[in-house]
Amino acid sequence: MSNSRTLFPKKVTSLTQVADGVYVLSFARDVEFRAGQVVALDVEPYGEPRLYSIAGGERDAEIEILFDERPEGRLTPKLSRLRKGDTVYVSEPFGTFRCDDREAVWIAAGTGVAPFVSMVRSGAGQGKTLIQGGRRDENFYYSAVLEVVLEDRYVRCCSQQADTRYYRGRLTAWLNNQTHLRTDVKYYLCGSAEMVVEVRDILIRKGVAFGNIVSETYF
Repeated sequence: MSNSRTLFPKKVTSLTQVADGVYVLSFARDVEFRAGQVVALDVEPYGEPRLYSIAGGERDAEIEILFDERPEGRLTPKLSRLRKGDTVYVSEPFGTFRCDDREAVWIAAGTGVAPFVSMVRSGAGQGKTLIQGGRRDENFYYSAVLEVVLEDRYVRCCSQQADTRYYRGRLTAWLNNQTHLRTDVKYYLCGSAEMVVEVRDILIRKGVAFGNIVSETYF
């Protein structure tokens, strides 16, 4: 997806740190969007914006962006220092990573959970299963929102915390250990390119058709 789009100024309403180096940026919603869509965002009007999935619901008063600060990055260190009232520059929402009302399996790693949070907040959690990967228990962002709707259809895989309350291991290990995966539903993947490719290969080996795998890659 191209990120060369017109950017509009928005005032930051809040910036909340939700884990070590991970933040939620909020600003007023004055446009319509569909859960699963992204925006191009920057701190400059004519910079090199990055794409971020919207984590807020379609009818929420604010748009929320979940991001992981990368110290070596051009943008995220600046985003993490924003304060209420500062200006960010944001495109209109766009993208086609959307899910219909049918049963489906969502698979996310890290901040890749954002579009699925938006879907849940927009009323699209019925019949969906979420498999979420994180390094530590604090990295299961929006758990309080997700577990209320998804209940036992919410699987958390923790890769780096020995005393985790959840499955200990990467989400790819959890998938590999399953003796049966449904092949009659679509799988929606969101995360790094490495994660998407690895998960897609596992699903295909276990009998899921390539056409039933939909992905959104984070760079």
